[in-house]
Formats: sequence, structure tokens, C-alpha cells
Amino acid sequence: MKISELFKDILKGIRNSIRRFPETIGISTACVILLIYMHELGYGPGNQLRETLARVTMVLALGIPLSLCIKLYFERIKDYKKSIFYGTYVAGALLLIIYYHVFLNDFEMVSITRYIGISLILYLIFICIPYLPKRDNFELYVIRVFARFFTTILYSVVLYLGLAAILFTIDQLLGINIKGEIFYYTWLIVVGVFAPSFFLAGLPQNNEELFLKDYSKLIKVLVLYIIIPLISVYTIILYLYFGKIIITRQWPQGLVSHLVLWYSAISAAVIFLISPLLNKNPWIKKYIKVFPKAILPLIIMMFISIGIRINAYGITENRYFVVALGIWVFLVMIYFSFTKEMKNIVLPISLAVIIFVSLFGPLSSFSISKYSQNKRFEKILLRNNMIKNKKAVKASSDVSKNDLREISSILSYFNRSHSLDDVRSLPKGFKLKDMEKVLGVKYKEQYYYNDDEYFYFDVLDNTEAIDIRGYEYLFDLRNHIFQESKDIPLSVNYNDTLSRLSIKENGEEIYSIELTDFAEALIEKYGANQNNKGLSVKEMSIEDENDKIKVKIQFSYISGNKKSSTEKIESLRFGFNVFVKVK
Repeated sequence: MKISELFKDILKGIRNSIRRFPETIGISTACVILLIYMHELGYGPGNQLRETLARVTMVLALGIPLSLCIKLYFERIKDYKKSIFYGTYVAGALLLIIYYHVFLNDFEMVSITRYIGISLILYLIFICIPYLPKRDNFELYVIRVFARFFTTILYSVVLYLGLAAILFTIDQLLGINIKGEIFYYTWLIVVGVFAPSFFLAGLPQNNEELFLKDYSKLIKVLVLYIIIPLISVYTIILYLYFGKIIITRQWPQGLVSHLVLWYSAISAAVIFLISPLLNKNPWIKKYIKVFPKAILPLIIMMFISIGIRINAYGITENRYFVVALGIWVFLVMIYFSFTKEMKNIVLPISLAVIIFVSLFGPLSSFSISKYSQNKRFEKILLRNNMIKNKKAVKASSDVSKNDLREISSILSYFNRSHSLDDVRSLPKGFKLKDMEKVLGVKYKEQYYYNDDEYFYFDVLDNTEAIDIRGYEYLFDLRNHIFQESKDIPLSVNYNDTLSRLSIKENGEEIYSIELTDFAEALIEKYGANQNNKGLSVKEMSIEDENDKIKVKIQFSYISGNKKSSTEKIESLRFGFNVFVKVK
């Protein structure tokens, strides 16, 4: 096809999509205009108008899939009144206004999570509507939609790069100043105007029949000859790991849950995509018959792993979503394993239902998580005699470091994700700064990425003189772990793994010391929850002696991290000089 013909086809498709989906493309264009205006307003703190416009833009963006759902629904109905058609759009607009005022009052975790979930539900409904309640070749329709989606991404990127190159050339060669914002606005127009128009131009018509010959060759090659071999190898690796768990009897925690979960979800998508080829390729039929059953034990392993985590730390939104998606994948694999006639439209519909239940009502992730963390908090208070008549009271005795860390972690979770007023046993209006006054213990700052406490001690004033009176030799171990001299019989060796310093005379050890004890003493005094602590030269030194030698160790820095869960110091690093006098 000639470039001119391709260009004409693209323009014709865009015109057709604007005629077919004017409401959707209009909403998308309005989002672009608002985003450009918001950028012009600036990003200063306290810009109330900008925050309001951001929320309006988010709700308008929800209108994109909602308008598509309405349009596709009415395309299935042959005879309908225009008043009902436009009335449905008005009802949809009212729903968006209600959502704006009720569920999008801020940009906190709950609001954003609900927004993402509602967006997913609407797009899932958009995919399903043309094939409800019953219609053949749903999988081919989804494949066509996704193929068009990836083509749209490719065309959009190429178009933007071309336009950006033109703007850059005008700026550099013609001397016309092109502001950086123009590149951003160009990207918004490509993504918000061109991309939806181009994508919708390839959306199958309501009366269009799809056949196996329409199956995308690109997706067929990608799934059959790349993705399936990869997930098969991955399955073998997971079973080997499963065998290791049985032998060592150490159940996995944390990362393995997510690895198995996303692997299972991708596997479900792959089976969905290849199901139209079920009767065309015999090995695909065998694969679909065997593979879902093979995944079931791995999903059970995932549930055990996340169960250990929940038992130790309670339910949070993230763990809830892992369990919910895990249940969905598990049921999908059972469906694939035992159904005789696949109706794969149940997959997106059931996923949409699970997402909705996870976001709203008494069984939502937010309700269950708050209940779980409240129970966990009250259990810790009860263990430390810090609760009376279901209300928290001051600790009457010392609280262990682990319980203090758990209390701080729970309160930090409520403060970060919900509200401290949701903690049932605490008084209304409680703040983290009130923790010592109400509970009798100090708040322990939390690090959300891991349970490590990082520390770095160095000399506060590098110009301060070091007293070396009474010493004969200097060994510089700031960048080395071993030093000796041909002129004297002494050598100094530092074992970085054991943090052990030893001094030998004529090959015989006459002195040794483990530096970990010194680091622990500093952490005990100043704490590990800090990145940099400047100390005096004297505080950063050790003076010691025995019957053969007198030693002074002068540190330039000490760094590492301490595991909060085990109280162990790891990754210790020292930079120091050693002063020695032989007696």
C-alpha cells in the first residue's frame, strides 16, 4: 500500500470514528484542554483551582469508557427512541457528578484505588457489551480490540516523535523559540485526540462477523511460540521451588505470592487468547486440558504464602487484592480444567464483579483491612495491659521493641491510608504526636519499603586534630583491608566479612578486636533510624592495649543497616586508621 493511500485510510477511519463516537472523542478532547489549562496554572502548593480541575478531569476520563458502554449498548438495539438514548447519557453524566462529590473528594489512597477500580470495571464492561448475553467468537473480538490498541500505541509514538522532531528542528535551525511546554501539549493532543480517534476507527461494527481467519498473526506468533514456552519453563522453575519448600519445610513469604499471582493471571489470559485455536491445533487442546490443572497447586502455595503474611501482620488493602485476584485466578483455572464448552465472556464479567466487591460495601478491601488492623492493634494492647473497657490506656510496664514497632506500624498505616479516627480504641482527634501522652510509649518512625534502619556515622569536624602522642606507627585502612611494611615486623589485617581487625608481629597475632561491638554501642546510644550522624573525633575512636601492644583505632565513617525484624546489623562498612605502639 502506498503511503498516500495509507494516510487517506487513516483519515477516513478517524472521520468515521468521530461520526460513530462523537461523545467519547469530545470528552477525551475536553480532558486534553483541561490538562493544558492546568499546566498553565502552574504547580504551586495550595492551588485549589488546579486541584478541583484535576478531579474534574479524572471524572471526565471516567466518562470515556462510560460513553463507549452506552453507545455500544444502543448499537445492539435496532429500534430505540432518541429521547431514551440521550436520556441515558444525561443519567451517565449525573452518575459522574455524584461520583465526583461522593467518592473523589481527595487524592488519598482510598479515593485513588476506587477510581482505578471503577475505570477497570467500565473498560471490562466496554469489552463485554457487544457480546452479551450470548454471541460466538468473543475471544476474536477481544483479540481484534487489543491488536488495535497496540497498533494505536505504535502509531501514536511514531506520530509524536515526528512532530517533536519537527518542533526541535524549527527551534534549532530557524531560530524560532519553541517552549518545552509545546512538546508536552503535543503529546497530550496525540494521546488524547488522535489515539482515541484512531483506536475507535478499528473497533468492529455491531453487525460485523468475525472468523478464525481474522485471528491476528502477530498475536498468534507471540502467544504460541514465545509466551507459552516461557510460562512453561517458569512453571517448571516454580515446581522445583515448590519441591525445595517441601524438603526444607520453610514456607515462602512476600515476593513469591506476587510472582505466582501474576504468572497465573498471565496464564489465564494466554489460555483465553488461544481458546479459538482449540479445534485447529491438537496440541493446544492438550495444553488447555493439562496446564490449568498444573497451575492449581502453585496457586495453593501462593495462598499459604500470603496466609503466613496475613497471620503475622493482618490484612491490608494490598494483601486483600492479592487474595481476591488469587481466588479469581483459581476459579478461572478450575473453569478451564473442567468445563466442556468454554464461554470465556464469564472471565471479564466475574473479574468486574470481584473488583466491585473489593471497592464497595462491608466486604470491601477498605472495610476488611480496617477491621483486621483494629483487631491486631487491640490484641497487642491487651498483651501489654494497655486496654480497659475497649479503650487504650497508658502502658504500666515496658513494652517490647517488637510490640512498639507493631503499634507504630499499625498507627502509621491508619494515618497514611485512612484516618486515625478509624482506630476504635483511641480517642477521637488522636494524632501520632499524642502517642506518648495516650499510650505511654514513643512513636517509632516507619520505613515502608522494607524493615531496614540505615545508619551512617562520621566525624563532625574533619579539621579537628587527632591526638597521636604515645604511638609509633600509622596504618591507613580507609581503602584497604591489609597493610604491612618491610621496615617493621608488624602487619594489620581487617576481615570485612567478620568485621574483625587483627595485628600480627612476625606472623604471630598479638592483638584482635571485633568492630561490630563498637557500632552496636553507637546505635544503642544514637539509634539506627538516621542517615547521617556527625560525632566528635573522640567518640569515633577506640583506645585499647594488652601486654604486648597499645592500639588506637580512629574511624572516619561507620555505615550499614539494621534489620528491625531480627535486630541484626548487616552490611557493616568501616573506614579507619590504626595507630600502634609496641611495648
